[in-house]
Amino acid sequence: MRRVVVTGIGALTPIGNTFQEYAKALLEGASGADMITRFDTEHFKTKFACEIKNFDIEQHMHRREARRMDVFTQYAMVSAEEAVQHSGLDIEKIDNDRAGVIWGSGIGGLKTIEENIEDVARMGGLPKYNPFFIPKLIADIASGHISMKYGFRGPNYATVSACASSSHAISTAVDTIRLNRADVMITGGSEATVIRAGIGGFSVMKALSMRNDDPKTASRPFDKDRDGFVLGEGAGALILEELEYAKARGATIYAEVAGSAATADAHHITAPHPEGLGASNVMRLAVKDAGLNPEDIDYVNVHGTSTPLGDVAESKAILKVFGNHAYNLNISSTKSMTGHLLGAAGAVECIAGIVAINNNAVPPTINHFTDDPDIDSQLNLTFNETQERKVNAVISNTFGFGGHNSSIVLKRYDG
Repeated sequence: MRRVVVTGIGALTPIGNTFQEYAKALLEGASGADMITRFDTEHFKTKFACEIKNFDIEQHMHRREARRMDVFTQYAMVSAEEAVQHSGLDIEKIDNDRAGVIWGSGIGGLKTIEENIEDVARMGGLPKYNPFFIPKLIADIASGHISMKYGFRGPNYATVSACASSSHAISTAVDTIRLNRADVMITGGSEATVIRAGIGGFSVMKALSMRNDDPKTASRPFDKDRDGFVLGEGAGALILEELEYAKARGATIYAEVAGSAATADAHHITAPHPEGLGASNVMRLAVKDAGLNPEDIDYVNVHGTSTPLGDVAESKAILKVFGNHAYNLNISSTKSMTGHLLGAAGAVECIAGIVAINNNAVPPTINHFTDDPDIDSQLNLTFNETQERKVNAVISNTFGFGGHNSSIVLKRYDG
């Protein structure tokens, strides 16, 4: 099959509003968590999150256009625009029928749903809905808006698989190019759930950390005292191109997407398989799809949400797949910095893998204080500080509620 490479990157995250800002903050071990500023949290058990900061959508589009989009779509448009510009693509020279968009979001327009229901309630139940209510909330609308902006008429749709959504979007976009159904794809994911319904909904599930006294250290993957994840928001975008197509136009190649896989736990609506069965299967299949051996992998960017069950299960899965080589790996959870971006997590964490390859440096798992006796202490979980090493191949893991698992293998482009 045809080879697929990354030629453009865009990022809008709680630790940086551009790809370069995000990459710098990753390697510095910055925390994006702080007290919520969007609404009054007096009656909420969790009062903090990883919000996007210093962001004004009117710097990117007209106010009238922005009002017709939910925030998750606004985030998608901004990150996709950065990725297109970063790639150096000349949109006028693209065969639009051979260019497409596949975008992921786990929830879609939650803020739009919240606002419209509240408006109707204030009007005593009168059905006075905004005419853009449905077009703003549907999860596929971000890919639709991106395709309309750039005139891409190739494959265009959304992937929805909870926290694995944007990883599945990237994997599917890769396969679209591999199978000669497109030459160029914009892919990634976005999420915007740091609102009352988002914080309230995840809080009542007891999924969120309640470390309100110290939010910056609340996301503690693999730490004995972790108490849940920190909700984040944002977007990540990649420009994917068929290798020869990219070479012909003289594109800069940041990484090759060598393989991917998808599995299911078939176990529980929110909890992972306790032995990491689906997680080990998906990593093993992704390495095989990439034409590599487990020993070729240098770094695993784990799902690592900072939940009591998930972190243990994923560490077991890594040991199953890699055996003794697991102790040669660098492993880290960048959610310790960004929080959990839900459907956008896979995209921003794939970008973290690309940052590692291009900088020969593995971003850390910050906020580690106490070893967990249920997690093998000999694993190199890259605690608290970036570690320098040659990074040739990376696995990026994302696992979603419902038991959805995705792994993507990125590798250094070797010419």
